[in-house]
Amino acid sequence: MPTPQTIVQVRGVSKRYQLGHVPVVALAEVSADIHANRFTVISGPSGSGKSTLLNLIGSLDVPDTGSIRVGNDHLSSLSDDQRSQFRARQIGFVFQSFNLISVLSAIENIEYPLRLTDTPKAQSRARASELLAAVGLAGKGHHLPSQLSGGQRQRVAIARALVARPALVLADEPTANLDRATGEDIIRLMRRMQHDTGTTFVFSSHDPALLEVADDRIHIVDGRIDRVEPASETLP
Repeated sequence: MPTPQTIVQVRGVSKRYQLGHVPVVALAEVSADIHANRFTVISGPSGSGKSTLLNLIGSLDVPDTGSIRVGNDHLSSLSDDQRSQFRARQIGFVFQSFNLISVLSAIENIEYPLRLTDTPKAQSRARASELLAAVGLAGKGHHLPSQLSGGQRQRVAIARALVARPALVLADEPTANLDRATGEDIIRLMRRMQHDTGTTFVFSSHDPALLEVADDRIHIVDGRIDRVEPASETLP
């Protein structure tokens, strides 16, 4: 059986925040490996540190101690500008609140990351149209977010996350604001997109439906890893 490739390596990472005059430890000496082309869920109760870890992997924040490597990028060695370039090149984000730009249409939201990288307009529009169809919204390209349901908005967000062909998609509680049936539809969609694109998906979530289909689970309690569960030893 082939050894799975490690795409994310976290070593001895700690992070604390200041809440007024009180320091709050979000993560304490966390180490973990995340394998490529897998569906990995970071789970734990509210306040356990799972979203903090996701943000650190996505270089939206920096750890106080420890190191994080994503692919060949050692995040601690990157400047602010280099971290911005790293996110644009390597990471797609999906948020529970969708984070779509309200004045842009669905297709404009999807192509927005490509426009930030100076991709030619015709090329970015063609790629956005391809992803719009892939998530089942081919007829909704000119709709504003306010004209879409919650499930449709999350589909747009998933397409936007994949449009630049990132190595890694990070999804923070992507089903939290959806009803159960819609959430399960979104999970099936993400699973299919992960299979079709070979992109690695990493989630922070306590959704049982998402945990059930995960390849690997990293469970965090009080800022520390409680256990790691490979859900399947069979590589995709």
